[in-house]
Amino acid sequence: MESLSVYHGAISRETCEVRLCEAGRDGSYLIRDSESVPGAYCLCVLCNGFVYTYRLQRDMAGSWAAETAPGQNKRLFRQVKNLISAFEKPDQGIAVPLLYPVTVYYHYQSDL
Repeated sequence: MESLSVYHGAISRETCEVRLCEAGRDGSYLIRDSESVPGAYCLCVLCNGFVYTYRLQRDMAGSWAAETAPGQNKRLFRQVKNLISAFEKPDQGIAVPLLYPVTVYYHYQSDL
């Protein structure tokens, strides 16, 4: 996970929301550690001023899945980057496609 530029580590939900709102565009997204489930991650995406959070978990076989809207089939991916690529397309069970990565590098540059 650490090799992904959109992975922000153990930031709080509040910090995540600030970073996404600063990005300011629907479809801005990042990944952070889950605060409530050890070992899980959260895919967070901005849509209409709200941050939607989808838990990412790895199964025993090493595949990744995202919790999506009810009624959507669970999809498994070998790597998180493949999951992100799939969710860049519309109608994948999340609020809005993943369009604008909020990278750790971008965030730190904006603090300078």
